[in-house]
Amino acid sequence: MNLQDDKLSIAVPSQAESSSVTASIANSSANSANTKKPRINTHAPSTPTPNTGVASITDLTNRLSEYLSPADLKQVKEAYRFSDEMHLGQVRKSGEPYISHPIAVAEICAEWKLDVQAIMAALLHDVMEDQDVKKEELIERFGAPVAALVDGLSKLEKIEFQSHIEAQAENFRKMLLAMARDVRVILVKLADRLHNMRTLGVMSPEKQRRIASETMEVYVPIAHRLGLNNIYRELQDLSFAHIYPMRYRTLAKAIKAARGNRREVVNKILAAVKTTLADAGLEAQIDGREKTLYGIYCKMRDKQLSFSQVLDIYGFRIVVDNFQNSYYALGTLHALYKPMPGKFKDYIAIPKSNGYQSLHTTLIGPYGTPVEFQIRTKEMHRVAESGVAAHWLYKNEDASLTDLQQRTHAWLQSLLDIQKQTGDSAEFLEHVKVDLFPDSVYVFTPKSKIFALPRGATALDFAYNIHTDIGDQAIATRINNEPVPLRTELKNGDIVEIITSPNSRPTPNWLTYVRTGKARSAIRHYLRTINLNESTELGKQLLAQALVSLHLNPDLPDTLIDKLLNESSANTLEELHTDIGIGKRMAALVARHILDLVENDSPSIPFQHIGDEKLSKPDPVIIYGSEGVSVQLSPCCLPIPGDSIVGQLKRGQGLVVHSNDCKNAKRLQVKEPDRWIDVTWGEDLNRRFDCRISVIVNNERGALARIAAEIGEADANIIHVNMEDGESKDMTKIYFTIQIVDRVHLARILRNVKHLNGVSKIRREYV
Repeated sequence: MNLQDDKLSIAVPSQAESSSVTASIANSSANSANTKKPRINTHAPSTPTPNTGVASITDLTNRLSEYLSPADLKQVKEAYRFSDEMHLGQVRKSGEPYISHPIAVAEICAEWKLDVQAIMAALLHDVMEDQDVKKEELIERFGAPVAALVDGLSKLEKIEFQSHIEAQAENFRKMLLAMARDVRVILVKLADRLHNMRTLGVMSPEKQRRIASETMEVYVPIAHRLGLNNIYRELQDLSFAHIYPMRYRTLAKAIKAARGNRREVVNKILAAVKTTLADAGLEAQIDGREKTLYGIYCKMRDKQLSFSQVLDIYGFRIVVDNFQNSYYALGTLHALYKPMPGKFKDYIAIPKSNGYQSLHTTLIGPYGTPVEFQIRTKEMHRVAESGVAAHWLYKNEDASLTDLQQRTHAWLQSLLDIQKQTGDSAEFLEHVKVDLFPDSVYVFTPKSKIFALPRGATALDFAYNIHTDIGDQAIATRINNEPVPLRTELKNGDIVEIITSPNSRPTPNWLTYVRTGKARSAIRHYLRTINLNESTELGKQLLAQALVSLHLNPDLPDTLIDKLLNESSANTLEELHTDIGIGKRMAALVARHILDLVENDSPSIPFQHIGDEKLSKPDPVIIYGSEGVSVQLSPCCLPIPGDSIVGQLKRGQGLVVHSNDCKNAKRLQVKEPDRWIDVTWGEDLNRRFDCRISVIVNNERGALARIAAEIGEADANIIHVNMEDGESKDMTKIYFTIQIVDRVHLARILRNVKHLNGVSKIRREYV
């Protein structure tokens, strides 16, 4: 099978080839003893079979009666009757009565044995959004907790947003913050999304792809983060089927063909493992499992493999009675088949961040086939399948928190911390998506406390993960007792020590290498809250410039300002200017909105247009290079006075100044032309500017010293030196970062160094 842009081309292995490929037993692990939820039908040659859920409230109440009291069931029936009445006459795209959807969502929640309030919220989750039922009415009928859950699940339909993306981001923010207060919100929402995905086939192909992409981007990682592995896997496969339907069907067909070819191998492995464990006196439940279609697809795509090269399509799960027998079973298996080096992971000693625990090992089975085994206890298996839903917790002072619950609550609390530091919905969602990244690295403090961070996280991320104040004041770090930069990427098992100073403060450059949402939001929050005056002044200047370009007078009348503030959610004009200055709002968009107010919405507002005869090109923004965080000189080109420059309004970072010749700037101008403005250097710049130069010199004694001395004689300061081999072994290339006054000063340095003996070439460098 070869991955192409729009289809898969599969070569199914023959009977002879199948002897070298892992086999499968019947899909006996699709439903565990504790989980009745149907999984995606991997046997189907086309798209997943729709599952419309229960047929009636009777089936639901029969299931609920297994763990709810008669009084609770009475409340559930009351919620059903109200929901049925509100949705009366409403039908789904499939033609079914709409009430079938809330019942199906409630049934999924019942599989997790959620409490009566969550079941009621599942039945009522669409009444506020679709039928305009007020929260106050739900409080009166069903109580404040149920109303709060339903409110957290309802979209913000009545608020006007500038774009669909902004509306979507604000809806996600509302849901995630509600989840942080009560984890049942996301459990009901995931059940809602799962049923919608199971019945997505009636939608148009375009809508299928949009909803499936949103599911893959947001809901799949949330399910993974909360340890809801059954939901995680099914949502992945359902999303894959609707985003790439042809790839899904082709891969499903290949797996179905290969399944029969590999049965002999899997039966042999299963018999050998059962016999070996029985001889060792171990009682164990042994299941074969087939990897999800999406998991196989990702492996083929990421490792550039054909289908016949993906050997570990199947694996085995061994569930034992207790913790000790997990390791006993591992030793027994290693005696039966040889383990593959580097393929053992102990997630029991160090659980994943979502609470998952198992021993993973890959063994060389019959015919040289690699076979993956997962070994866990019954309790670990329950958590592995249902995650936080296996023993979800609400704030109870008397209850002792399990390790999984502590981790979940720590993550939920981090959402609230990010929210406090983030005013923008899109930025909030960006931070949260980063933290939902499934891969993790595990590192330790010097006192052996373990922390899980997203893969790619740096020492600075670790500092902010401990505490915001530690991150803000970090100046250096030691990893495994070795001093390294704060930007150093962490690896599994690193022991990390952060060195702080009360005089240290975050810089915009930190945003280029931190990985976690908590670190990014904390840094941006700090940068936003300092030097607000200069950001406000910059924003005022940018808005005036944008207004003049539209023939509008920058002096706005009070009546127009009041209307503008009401529609922009800013409290004051200064706050609006500040948002523009830090790049949160676009001056051009605000100016166009003002123009609409003047010409369309508020023609009675007294306002003076600037006549064409008085209109001139707006003055460029003056750059002095000492503005602080509101204006930054881009590190990619390091512009210096004398360069022709242009300004980029970057969200959360204010104005970023590039050289006109900068390749990055030219590329970004094509992508976001509205975010660029004219800028120019001011007079009397009382500071020095960083600049990079490279020198190719003969590889001889004293060459570096002569060049450094010449740079010093020219009244420039060297702040960094790096060397590499030149084009020949007799030449060396030396990179300097120096501090200079302006372009004339740089030209004098280049000229003086060029005349030194042994210097072949010297030039200014850009990234």
